[in-house]
Amino acid sequence: MEVLYSCCCGLDVHKKSITACVLWAQPGGRSGKEKRRFETFTRDLLRLADWLRECGVTHVAMESTGVYWKPVWNILEGQFEVLLVNAQHIKAVPGRKTDQKDSEWIADLLQHGLLRASFVPPRATRELRDLTRYRVSLTQEINRIANRVQKVLEDANIKLASVATDALGASGRAMLEAMLAGEEDSSRLAEMSKGLLRNKMPELQLAMEGRMDEHHRFLLRQLYDHLLFTEGKLREIEQEIARRMRPFEAEVARLCTIPGVDRVTAHGLLAEIGLNMDQFPSAAHLASWACLCPGSFESAGKRLSGKMRKGNVSLRRCLAQAAWAISMQRNNYLSALYRRIAARRGAKRAVMAVAHALLVIAFHMLKRGENYRELGADHFDRINVSQIRRSLVRRLERLGHKVTLEPLAQTA
Repeated sequence: MEVLYSCCCGLDVHKKSITACVLWAQPGGRSGKEKRRFETFTRDLLRLADWLRECGVTHVAMESTGVYWKPVWNILEGQFEVLLVNAQHIKAVPGRKTDQKDSEWIADLLQHGLLRASFVPPRATRELRDLTRYRVSLTQEINRIANRVQKVLEDANIKLASVATDALGASGRAMLEAMLAGEEDSSRLAEMSKGLLRNKMPELQLAMEGRMDEHHRFLLRQLYDHLLFTEGKLREIEQEIARRMRPFEAEVARLCTIPGVDRVTAHGLLAEIGLNMDQFPSAAHLASWACLCPGSFESAGKRLSGKMRKGNVSLRRCLAQAAWAISMQRNNYLSALYRRIAARRGAKRAVMAVAHALLVIAFHMLKRGENYRELGADHFDRINVSQIRRSLVRRLERLGHKVTLEPLAQTA
């Protein structure tokens, strides 16, 4: 095979050690190699970078091993052309396996140009991605705390969630704080309700007649303090994300013109894919990288499976949430796309199809710097009017009707 890089290095990265193999392409088709082992402390990573420069290495490849590749990437980035590759794509032939053989195998694949690099965003985008993912984990933790609070209230026979839509809303929190202070009178607790909840005063008084003891109060106090603490951290994270997103406010506002996309979704989308769409040859490449397109598994001329790969879980969650919001809307292209597919394939497949469409739309908007252009809820009807007309006529005829079509008179 043709040698693409005359001097390159393959790294087998682990938690405590790194095995490096440098390959040189020599005249006559021969090659030389040298292997070394390094620890993963910063001092040892700097020694690794110095050794690679002394060897004349231009390209370095390593597996995406958990989070252990990140400090290595941070040290080598900017000094060499670093490739992060999927471990599944470079799995060696079964046999005797050692760290030295793995590093040599990676270097050999890299030298002959047989590796496909994974997309690694710039440092600023990676930092923003860490913040948005932490925001998701905090939101999930708040939901878990709310569920635990509900279980304690049910154990005390407090049926607040049976009457109030949000048991931890403004009214629910006022009642909860009063119960923690020792209030037990259901009438007084019900009087603390606000807004539309006051229309349910009789049911609310019955719901607050429970049997809360000191054990319940202790658990609720711990959970409520944890809830307030987590919400405070969430506000700090959102402020930091908003601060870092100020330079990209135009892109955020542009993405928010898409139905179902709010600022949180726009922040998550930009944090996962970045702003530079030139790194993806097309929208199809971006969808393939995100694993938001059907899989392909074909044998003997038969398509055996179209199951999606896992891909970027955070990006998929972000777009799927927006797709579920779109499923509740009307009179726009994306909601029409959802209903069109959901009628034939089911709601979950329709959500993933809308998530794919959202990603494609975001790609073109960011690449061209354009706002969202609505195609309309009747877009699919306008594609092939005659086919829809024939289908509806045949359906009426099957029901026993004789159909005569006449065009509407044009009004002046």
